Amino acid sequence: MARTFRISSFLNTKALAVAVALAAQFPLAVHAADTVRLGNLKFAHYGAVAYMKEIAPKYDLKIEERIFAKGLDIVPAMIAGEIDVSASALEAAITGRATGLPVYLVGGFAKGGVQIVGRPDLNIKGIADLKGKKVGVTRGGPQEILLFAELTKAKLTWSDKPGKDVQILYMGYPDLNQALLTKDIDAMSQSEPYSTQAIHKKYGSAVIKPYDTPLGEPVRALVMTEKMYKEKPAVAQRFMDCFVAATRAFLADPKLAEKYVRESMFKNQITSEDYRDAIDNAIFTEDITQSHVQLTTDYMVKFGVGRMAKPPAAQDWVKLDLLEKAKKSYAPR
Repeated sequence: MARTFRISSFLNTKALAVAVALAAQFPLAVHAADTVRLGNLKFAHYGAVAYMKEIAPKYDLKIEERIFAKGLDIVPAMIAGEIDVSASALEAAITGRATGLPVYLVGGFAKGGVQIVGRPDLNIKGIADLKGKKVGVTRGGPQEILLFAELTKAKLTWSDKPGKDVQILYMGYPDLNQALLTKDIDAMSQSEPYSTQAIHKKYGSAVIKPYDTPLGEPVRALVMTEKMYKEKPAVAQRFMDCFVAATRAFLADPKLAEKYVRESMFKNQITSEDYRDAIDNAIFTEDITQSHVQLTTDYMVKFGVGRMAKPPAAQDWVKLDLLEKAKKSYAPR
């Protein structure tokens, strides 16, 4: 009987050792990575956010990325509970919060990224030359509010109907380039890399990078649902750790950033020159300030961008604690 017990004990010990060894070799079989559903846009300066899914396993995460045509399109998906974190123009994030979308702004990921481009044959040298012209822009992003700020500075009026100094035509990002090429518009306020592509292909000429108003350079926003922030704090923190790591990897290794954006995001549809000129005007960053968010909100109200009935106060929804912790604890993995 004692001999039988010793054999049984030996077998149990051996089985336990094998199980421990297998768990060490295949940890994901024991614990599945936490899934985060990310809404993103296809622009050069959104590259570090897209890159997060490649390094997510290091942070015990699985990031499922979904690409949208523009930032405002992500709002319904977040309302439906289909997206946990979104990367978009700050203006789209503010509009979403104003409609009651339960989100927090947790970081910034790119600054700049806008250029006003005109038809070369019209010899448009500055904003004043837009008088009497048709200018295309996509609704709800920094390119719209920065255009209006520049027109205000130049004391020009505008409307989406004829009769003002400048007629505004709203259309999607790729459609703007096509409209400029076919001369259906005279100029456009466009995001990168589309503005740079128009210049390189000779159907557009640079007018201005519209950063000389009180708004300065626009900062894109990383927005997280309140549900994730409050109910999954550990996952939220690891997501922000991953975000900081991805951003710093791109800043430290420009060749990695260019290769990933050009090959993985754009499938070699943009040239190296397109990318480099675009990124010169759209710098990767981690940071955003409450004051910048509030100033942008105030200008949106001033120009009627987003048509917000109740503009959100930045202090109520800008939560940068996870970002600050991620920055302090950052170490390459």
